[in-house]
Amino acid sequence: MRYAYALTGALLLGGTAASLALQNPATAQIAQNEPGAISAAAPRAGAPMSFADMVAKLQPAVVNISTTQKVTVQQQPNPFAGTPFGDLFGQFGGGGGGGGGGAPVTREGQSLGSGFLISADGYVVTNNHVIAPAAKGATVESITVTLQDKKEYKAKLIGRDPTSDLAVLKITSPTPLPFVKLGDSSRARVGDWVVAIGQPFGLGGTVTAGIVSAVHRQTGGGPFDTFIQTDAAINQGNSGGPMFNLNGEVIGINSQIYSQSGGNIGIGFAIPATEAKPILATLMKGEVVKRGYLGVSIQRMTDDIAGALGLPKDQGEIIGRVEPGGPGAKAGLRAGDVVVAINGQAVTPDRTLSSLVADAAPGSTIKLDVIRDGKRQSLNAVVATRPTDDQLAAINGDGEGDDGLPDDDSGAQATPGSSSLGISVQPLTPQIARSIGVDSTVQGVVVAGVDPSSDAGQKLKRGDVISAVNSQPVRTGADVARIVAAAKAAGRPSVLLSLTRGRQTGGFVAVKIK
Repeated sequence: MRYAYALTGALLLGGTAASLALQNPATAQIAQNEPGAISAAAPRAGAPMSFADMVAKLQPAVVNISTTQKVTVQQQPNPFAGTPFGDLFGQFGGGGGGGGGGAPVTREGQSLGSGFLISADGYVVTNNHVIAPAAKGATVESITVTLQDKKEYKAKLIGRDPTSDLAVLKITSPTPLPFVKLGDSSRARVGDWVVAIGQPFGLGGTVTAGIVSAVHRQTGGGPFDTFIQTDAAINQGNSGGPMFNLNGEVIGINSQIYSQSGGNIGIGFAIPATEAKPILATLMKGEVVKRGYLGVSIQRMTDDIAGALGLPKDQGEIIGRVEPGGPGAKAGLRAGDVVVAINGQAVTPDRTLSSLVADAAPGSTIKLDVIRDGKRQSLNAVVATRPTDDQLAAINGDGEGDDGLPDDDSGAQATPGSSSLGISVQPLTPQIARSIGVDSTVQGVVVAGVDPSSDAGQKLKRGDVISAVNSQPVRTGADVARIVAAAKAAGRPSVLLSLTRGRQTGGFVAVKIK
């Protein structure tokens, strides 16, 4: 995924269907595109002939946003330091003199993006990444908003929310400013016309048109990344600009593009206006956006996991890890629970567990419907305040590293059950736990070998610790064999492994039975 904004300077990087004579006309099924069946839903003749009148009204409210930034970069050490040429080459940025040091230097850079006015007194909406430091070591010195008439205003940052990638700016003008209103994006349908206005590549106001390609599109970039997808051309510099429907309502805020080259290929994404409204209202007050938090890690219900659990796909999400002492733990949630509803609202790919919990006010009580060991039950949880993204990253850790196991087999035994999965396992001892970097409280069996031709070969690696199979704890290879054999006898195509990899705990992986 690429953000759709630009960096410059030091930051540049008809016929009738036949039917059988004996068919009952009242119940006859006709083609979906039968002329008589779609006439009422078809666009009016000649529409849209032109977007010009609409654009003339809307474009004055769309602005260009630019920032000036200071970037501190570490120079490369002078490779000629300590030689007769050290002083000569040092002057070209190699660290200077004969010391060969790579002293940091400060350079200037700029970023470009789009935005739009939402009030006559100068409130501007854009993406957070448009006005955020664009590189490590960068600081934003100033933000400038340029209107269609080329008037420039210095902008004040009122509020920002990195999680939703939204920001609100404020400019001051002696006269009322043109503005647009946010509409109801929940009524947008696939196939609707949309118009995007922005400042791609800093060229000035540019208008593109297309249709809604998808709604509730998830890109995998985060727990709240549900977008409207469009084929209207969106390029670098369009970030923060508005997406309009044919009524002139803002139904989305252009945010990202999918592209291998950085240019438009007809896959762009906009933050739905309905989801942005409450966030923007909070930011306009200068307040911090607060979201609900359960203290759990979540995995989507893939086909493999659903098959291993014997549950329908696309219903619910599985709890991977429960933070000790967190709201989820206090409510009685366990790793392996499948949460299927929050306050009676189903958890689906379009309405995820993360978004439902985030919408709950911190301090409020929510009802969780979960499936545990094949049985449905309800739990009540008091929601806490979600930490920042940086704090969550520090809590979760990265868990990468060497597997820490000896290179030989070390007595690992491939039991019938584990070989049915394409792995060999051995009991996890304290010594092995220390060598592979897992917490001393972790129990289970450690993967000593993986058959690369198996499904496990694509998902597991040496040093992974399996704590449970199909929610049943395992401590030996025989435990694994017994549970896998039972699953195979029950006709299950796969089993669900509770996995620990380094400092990462609580993950679930569905592995097919050979």
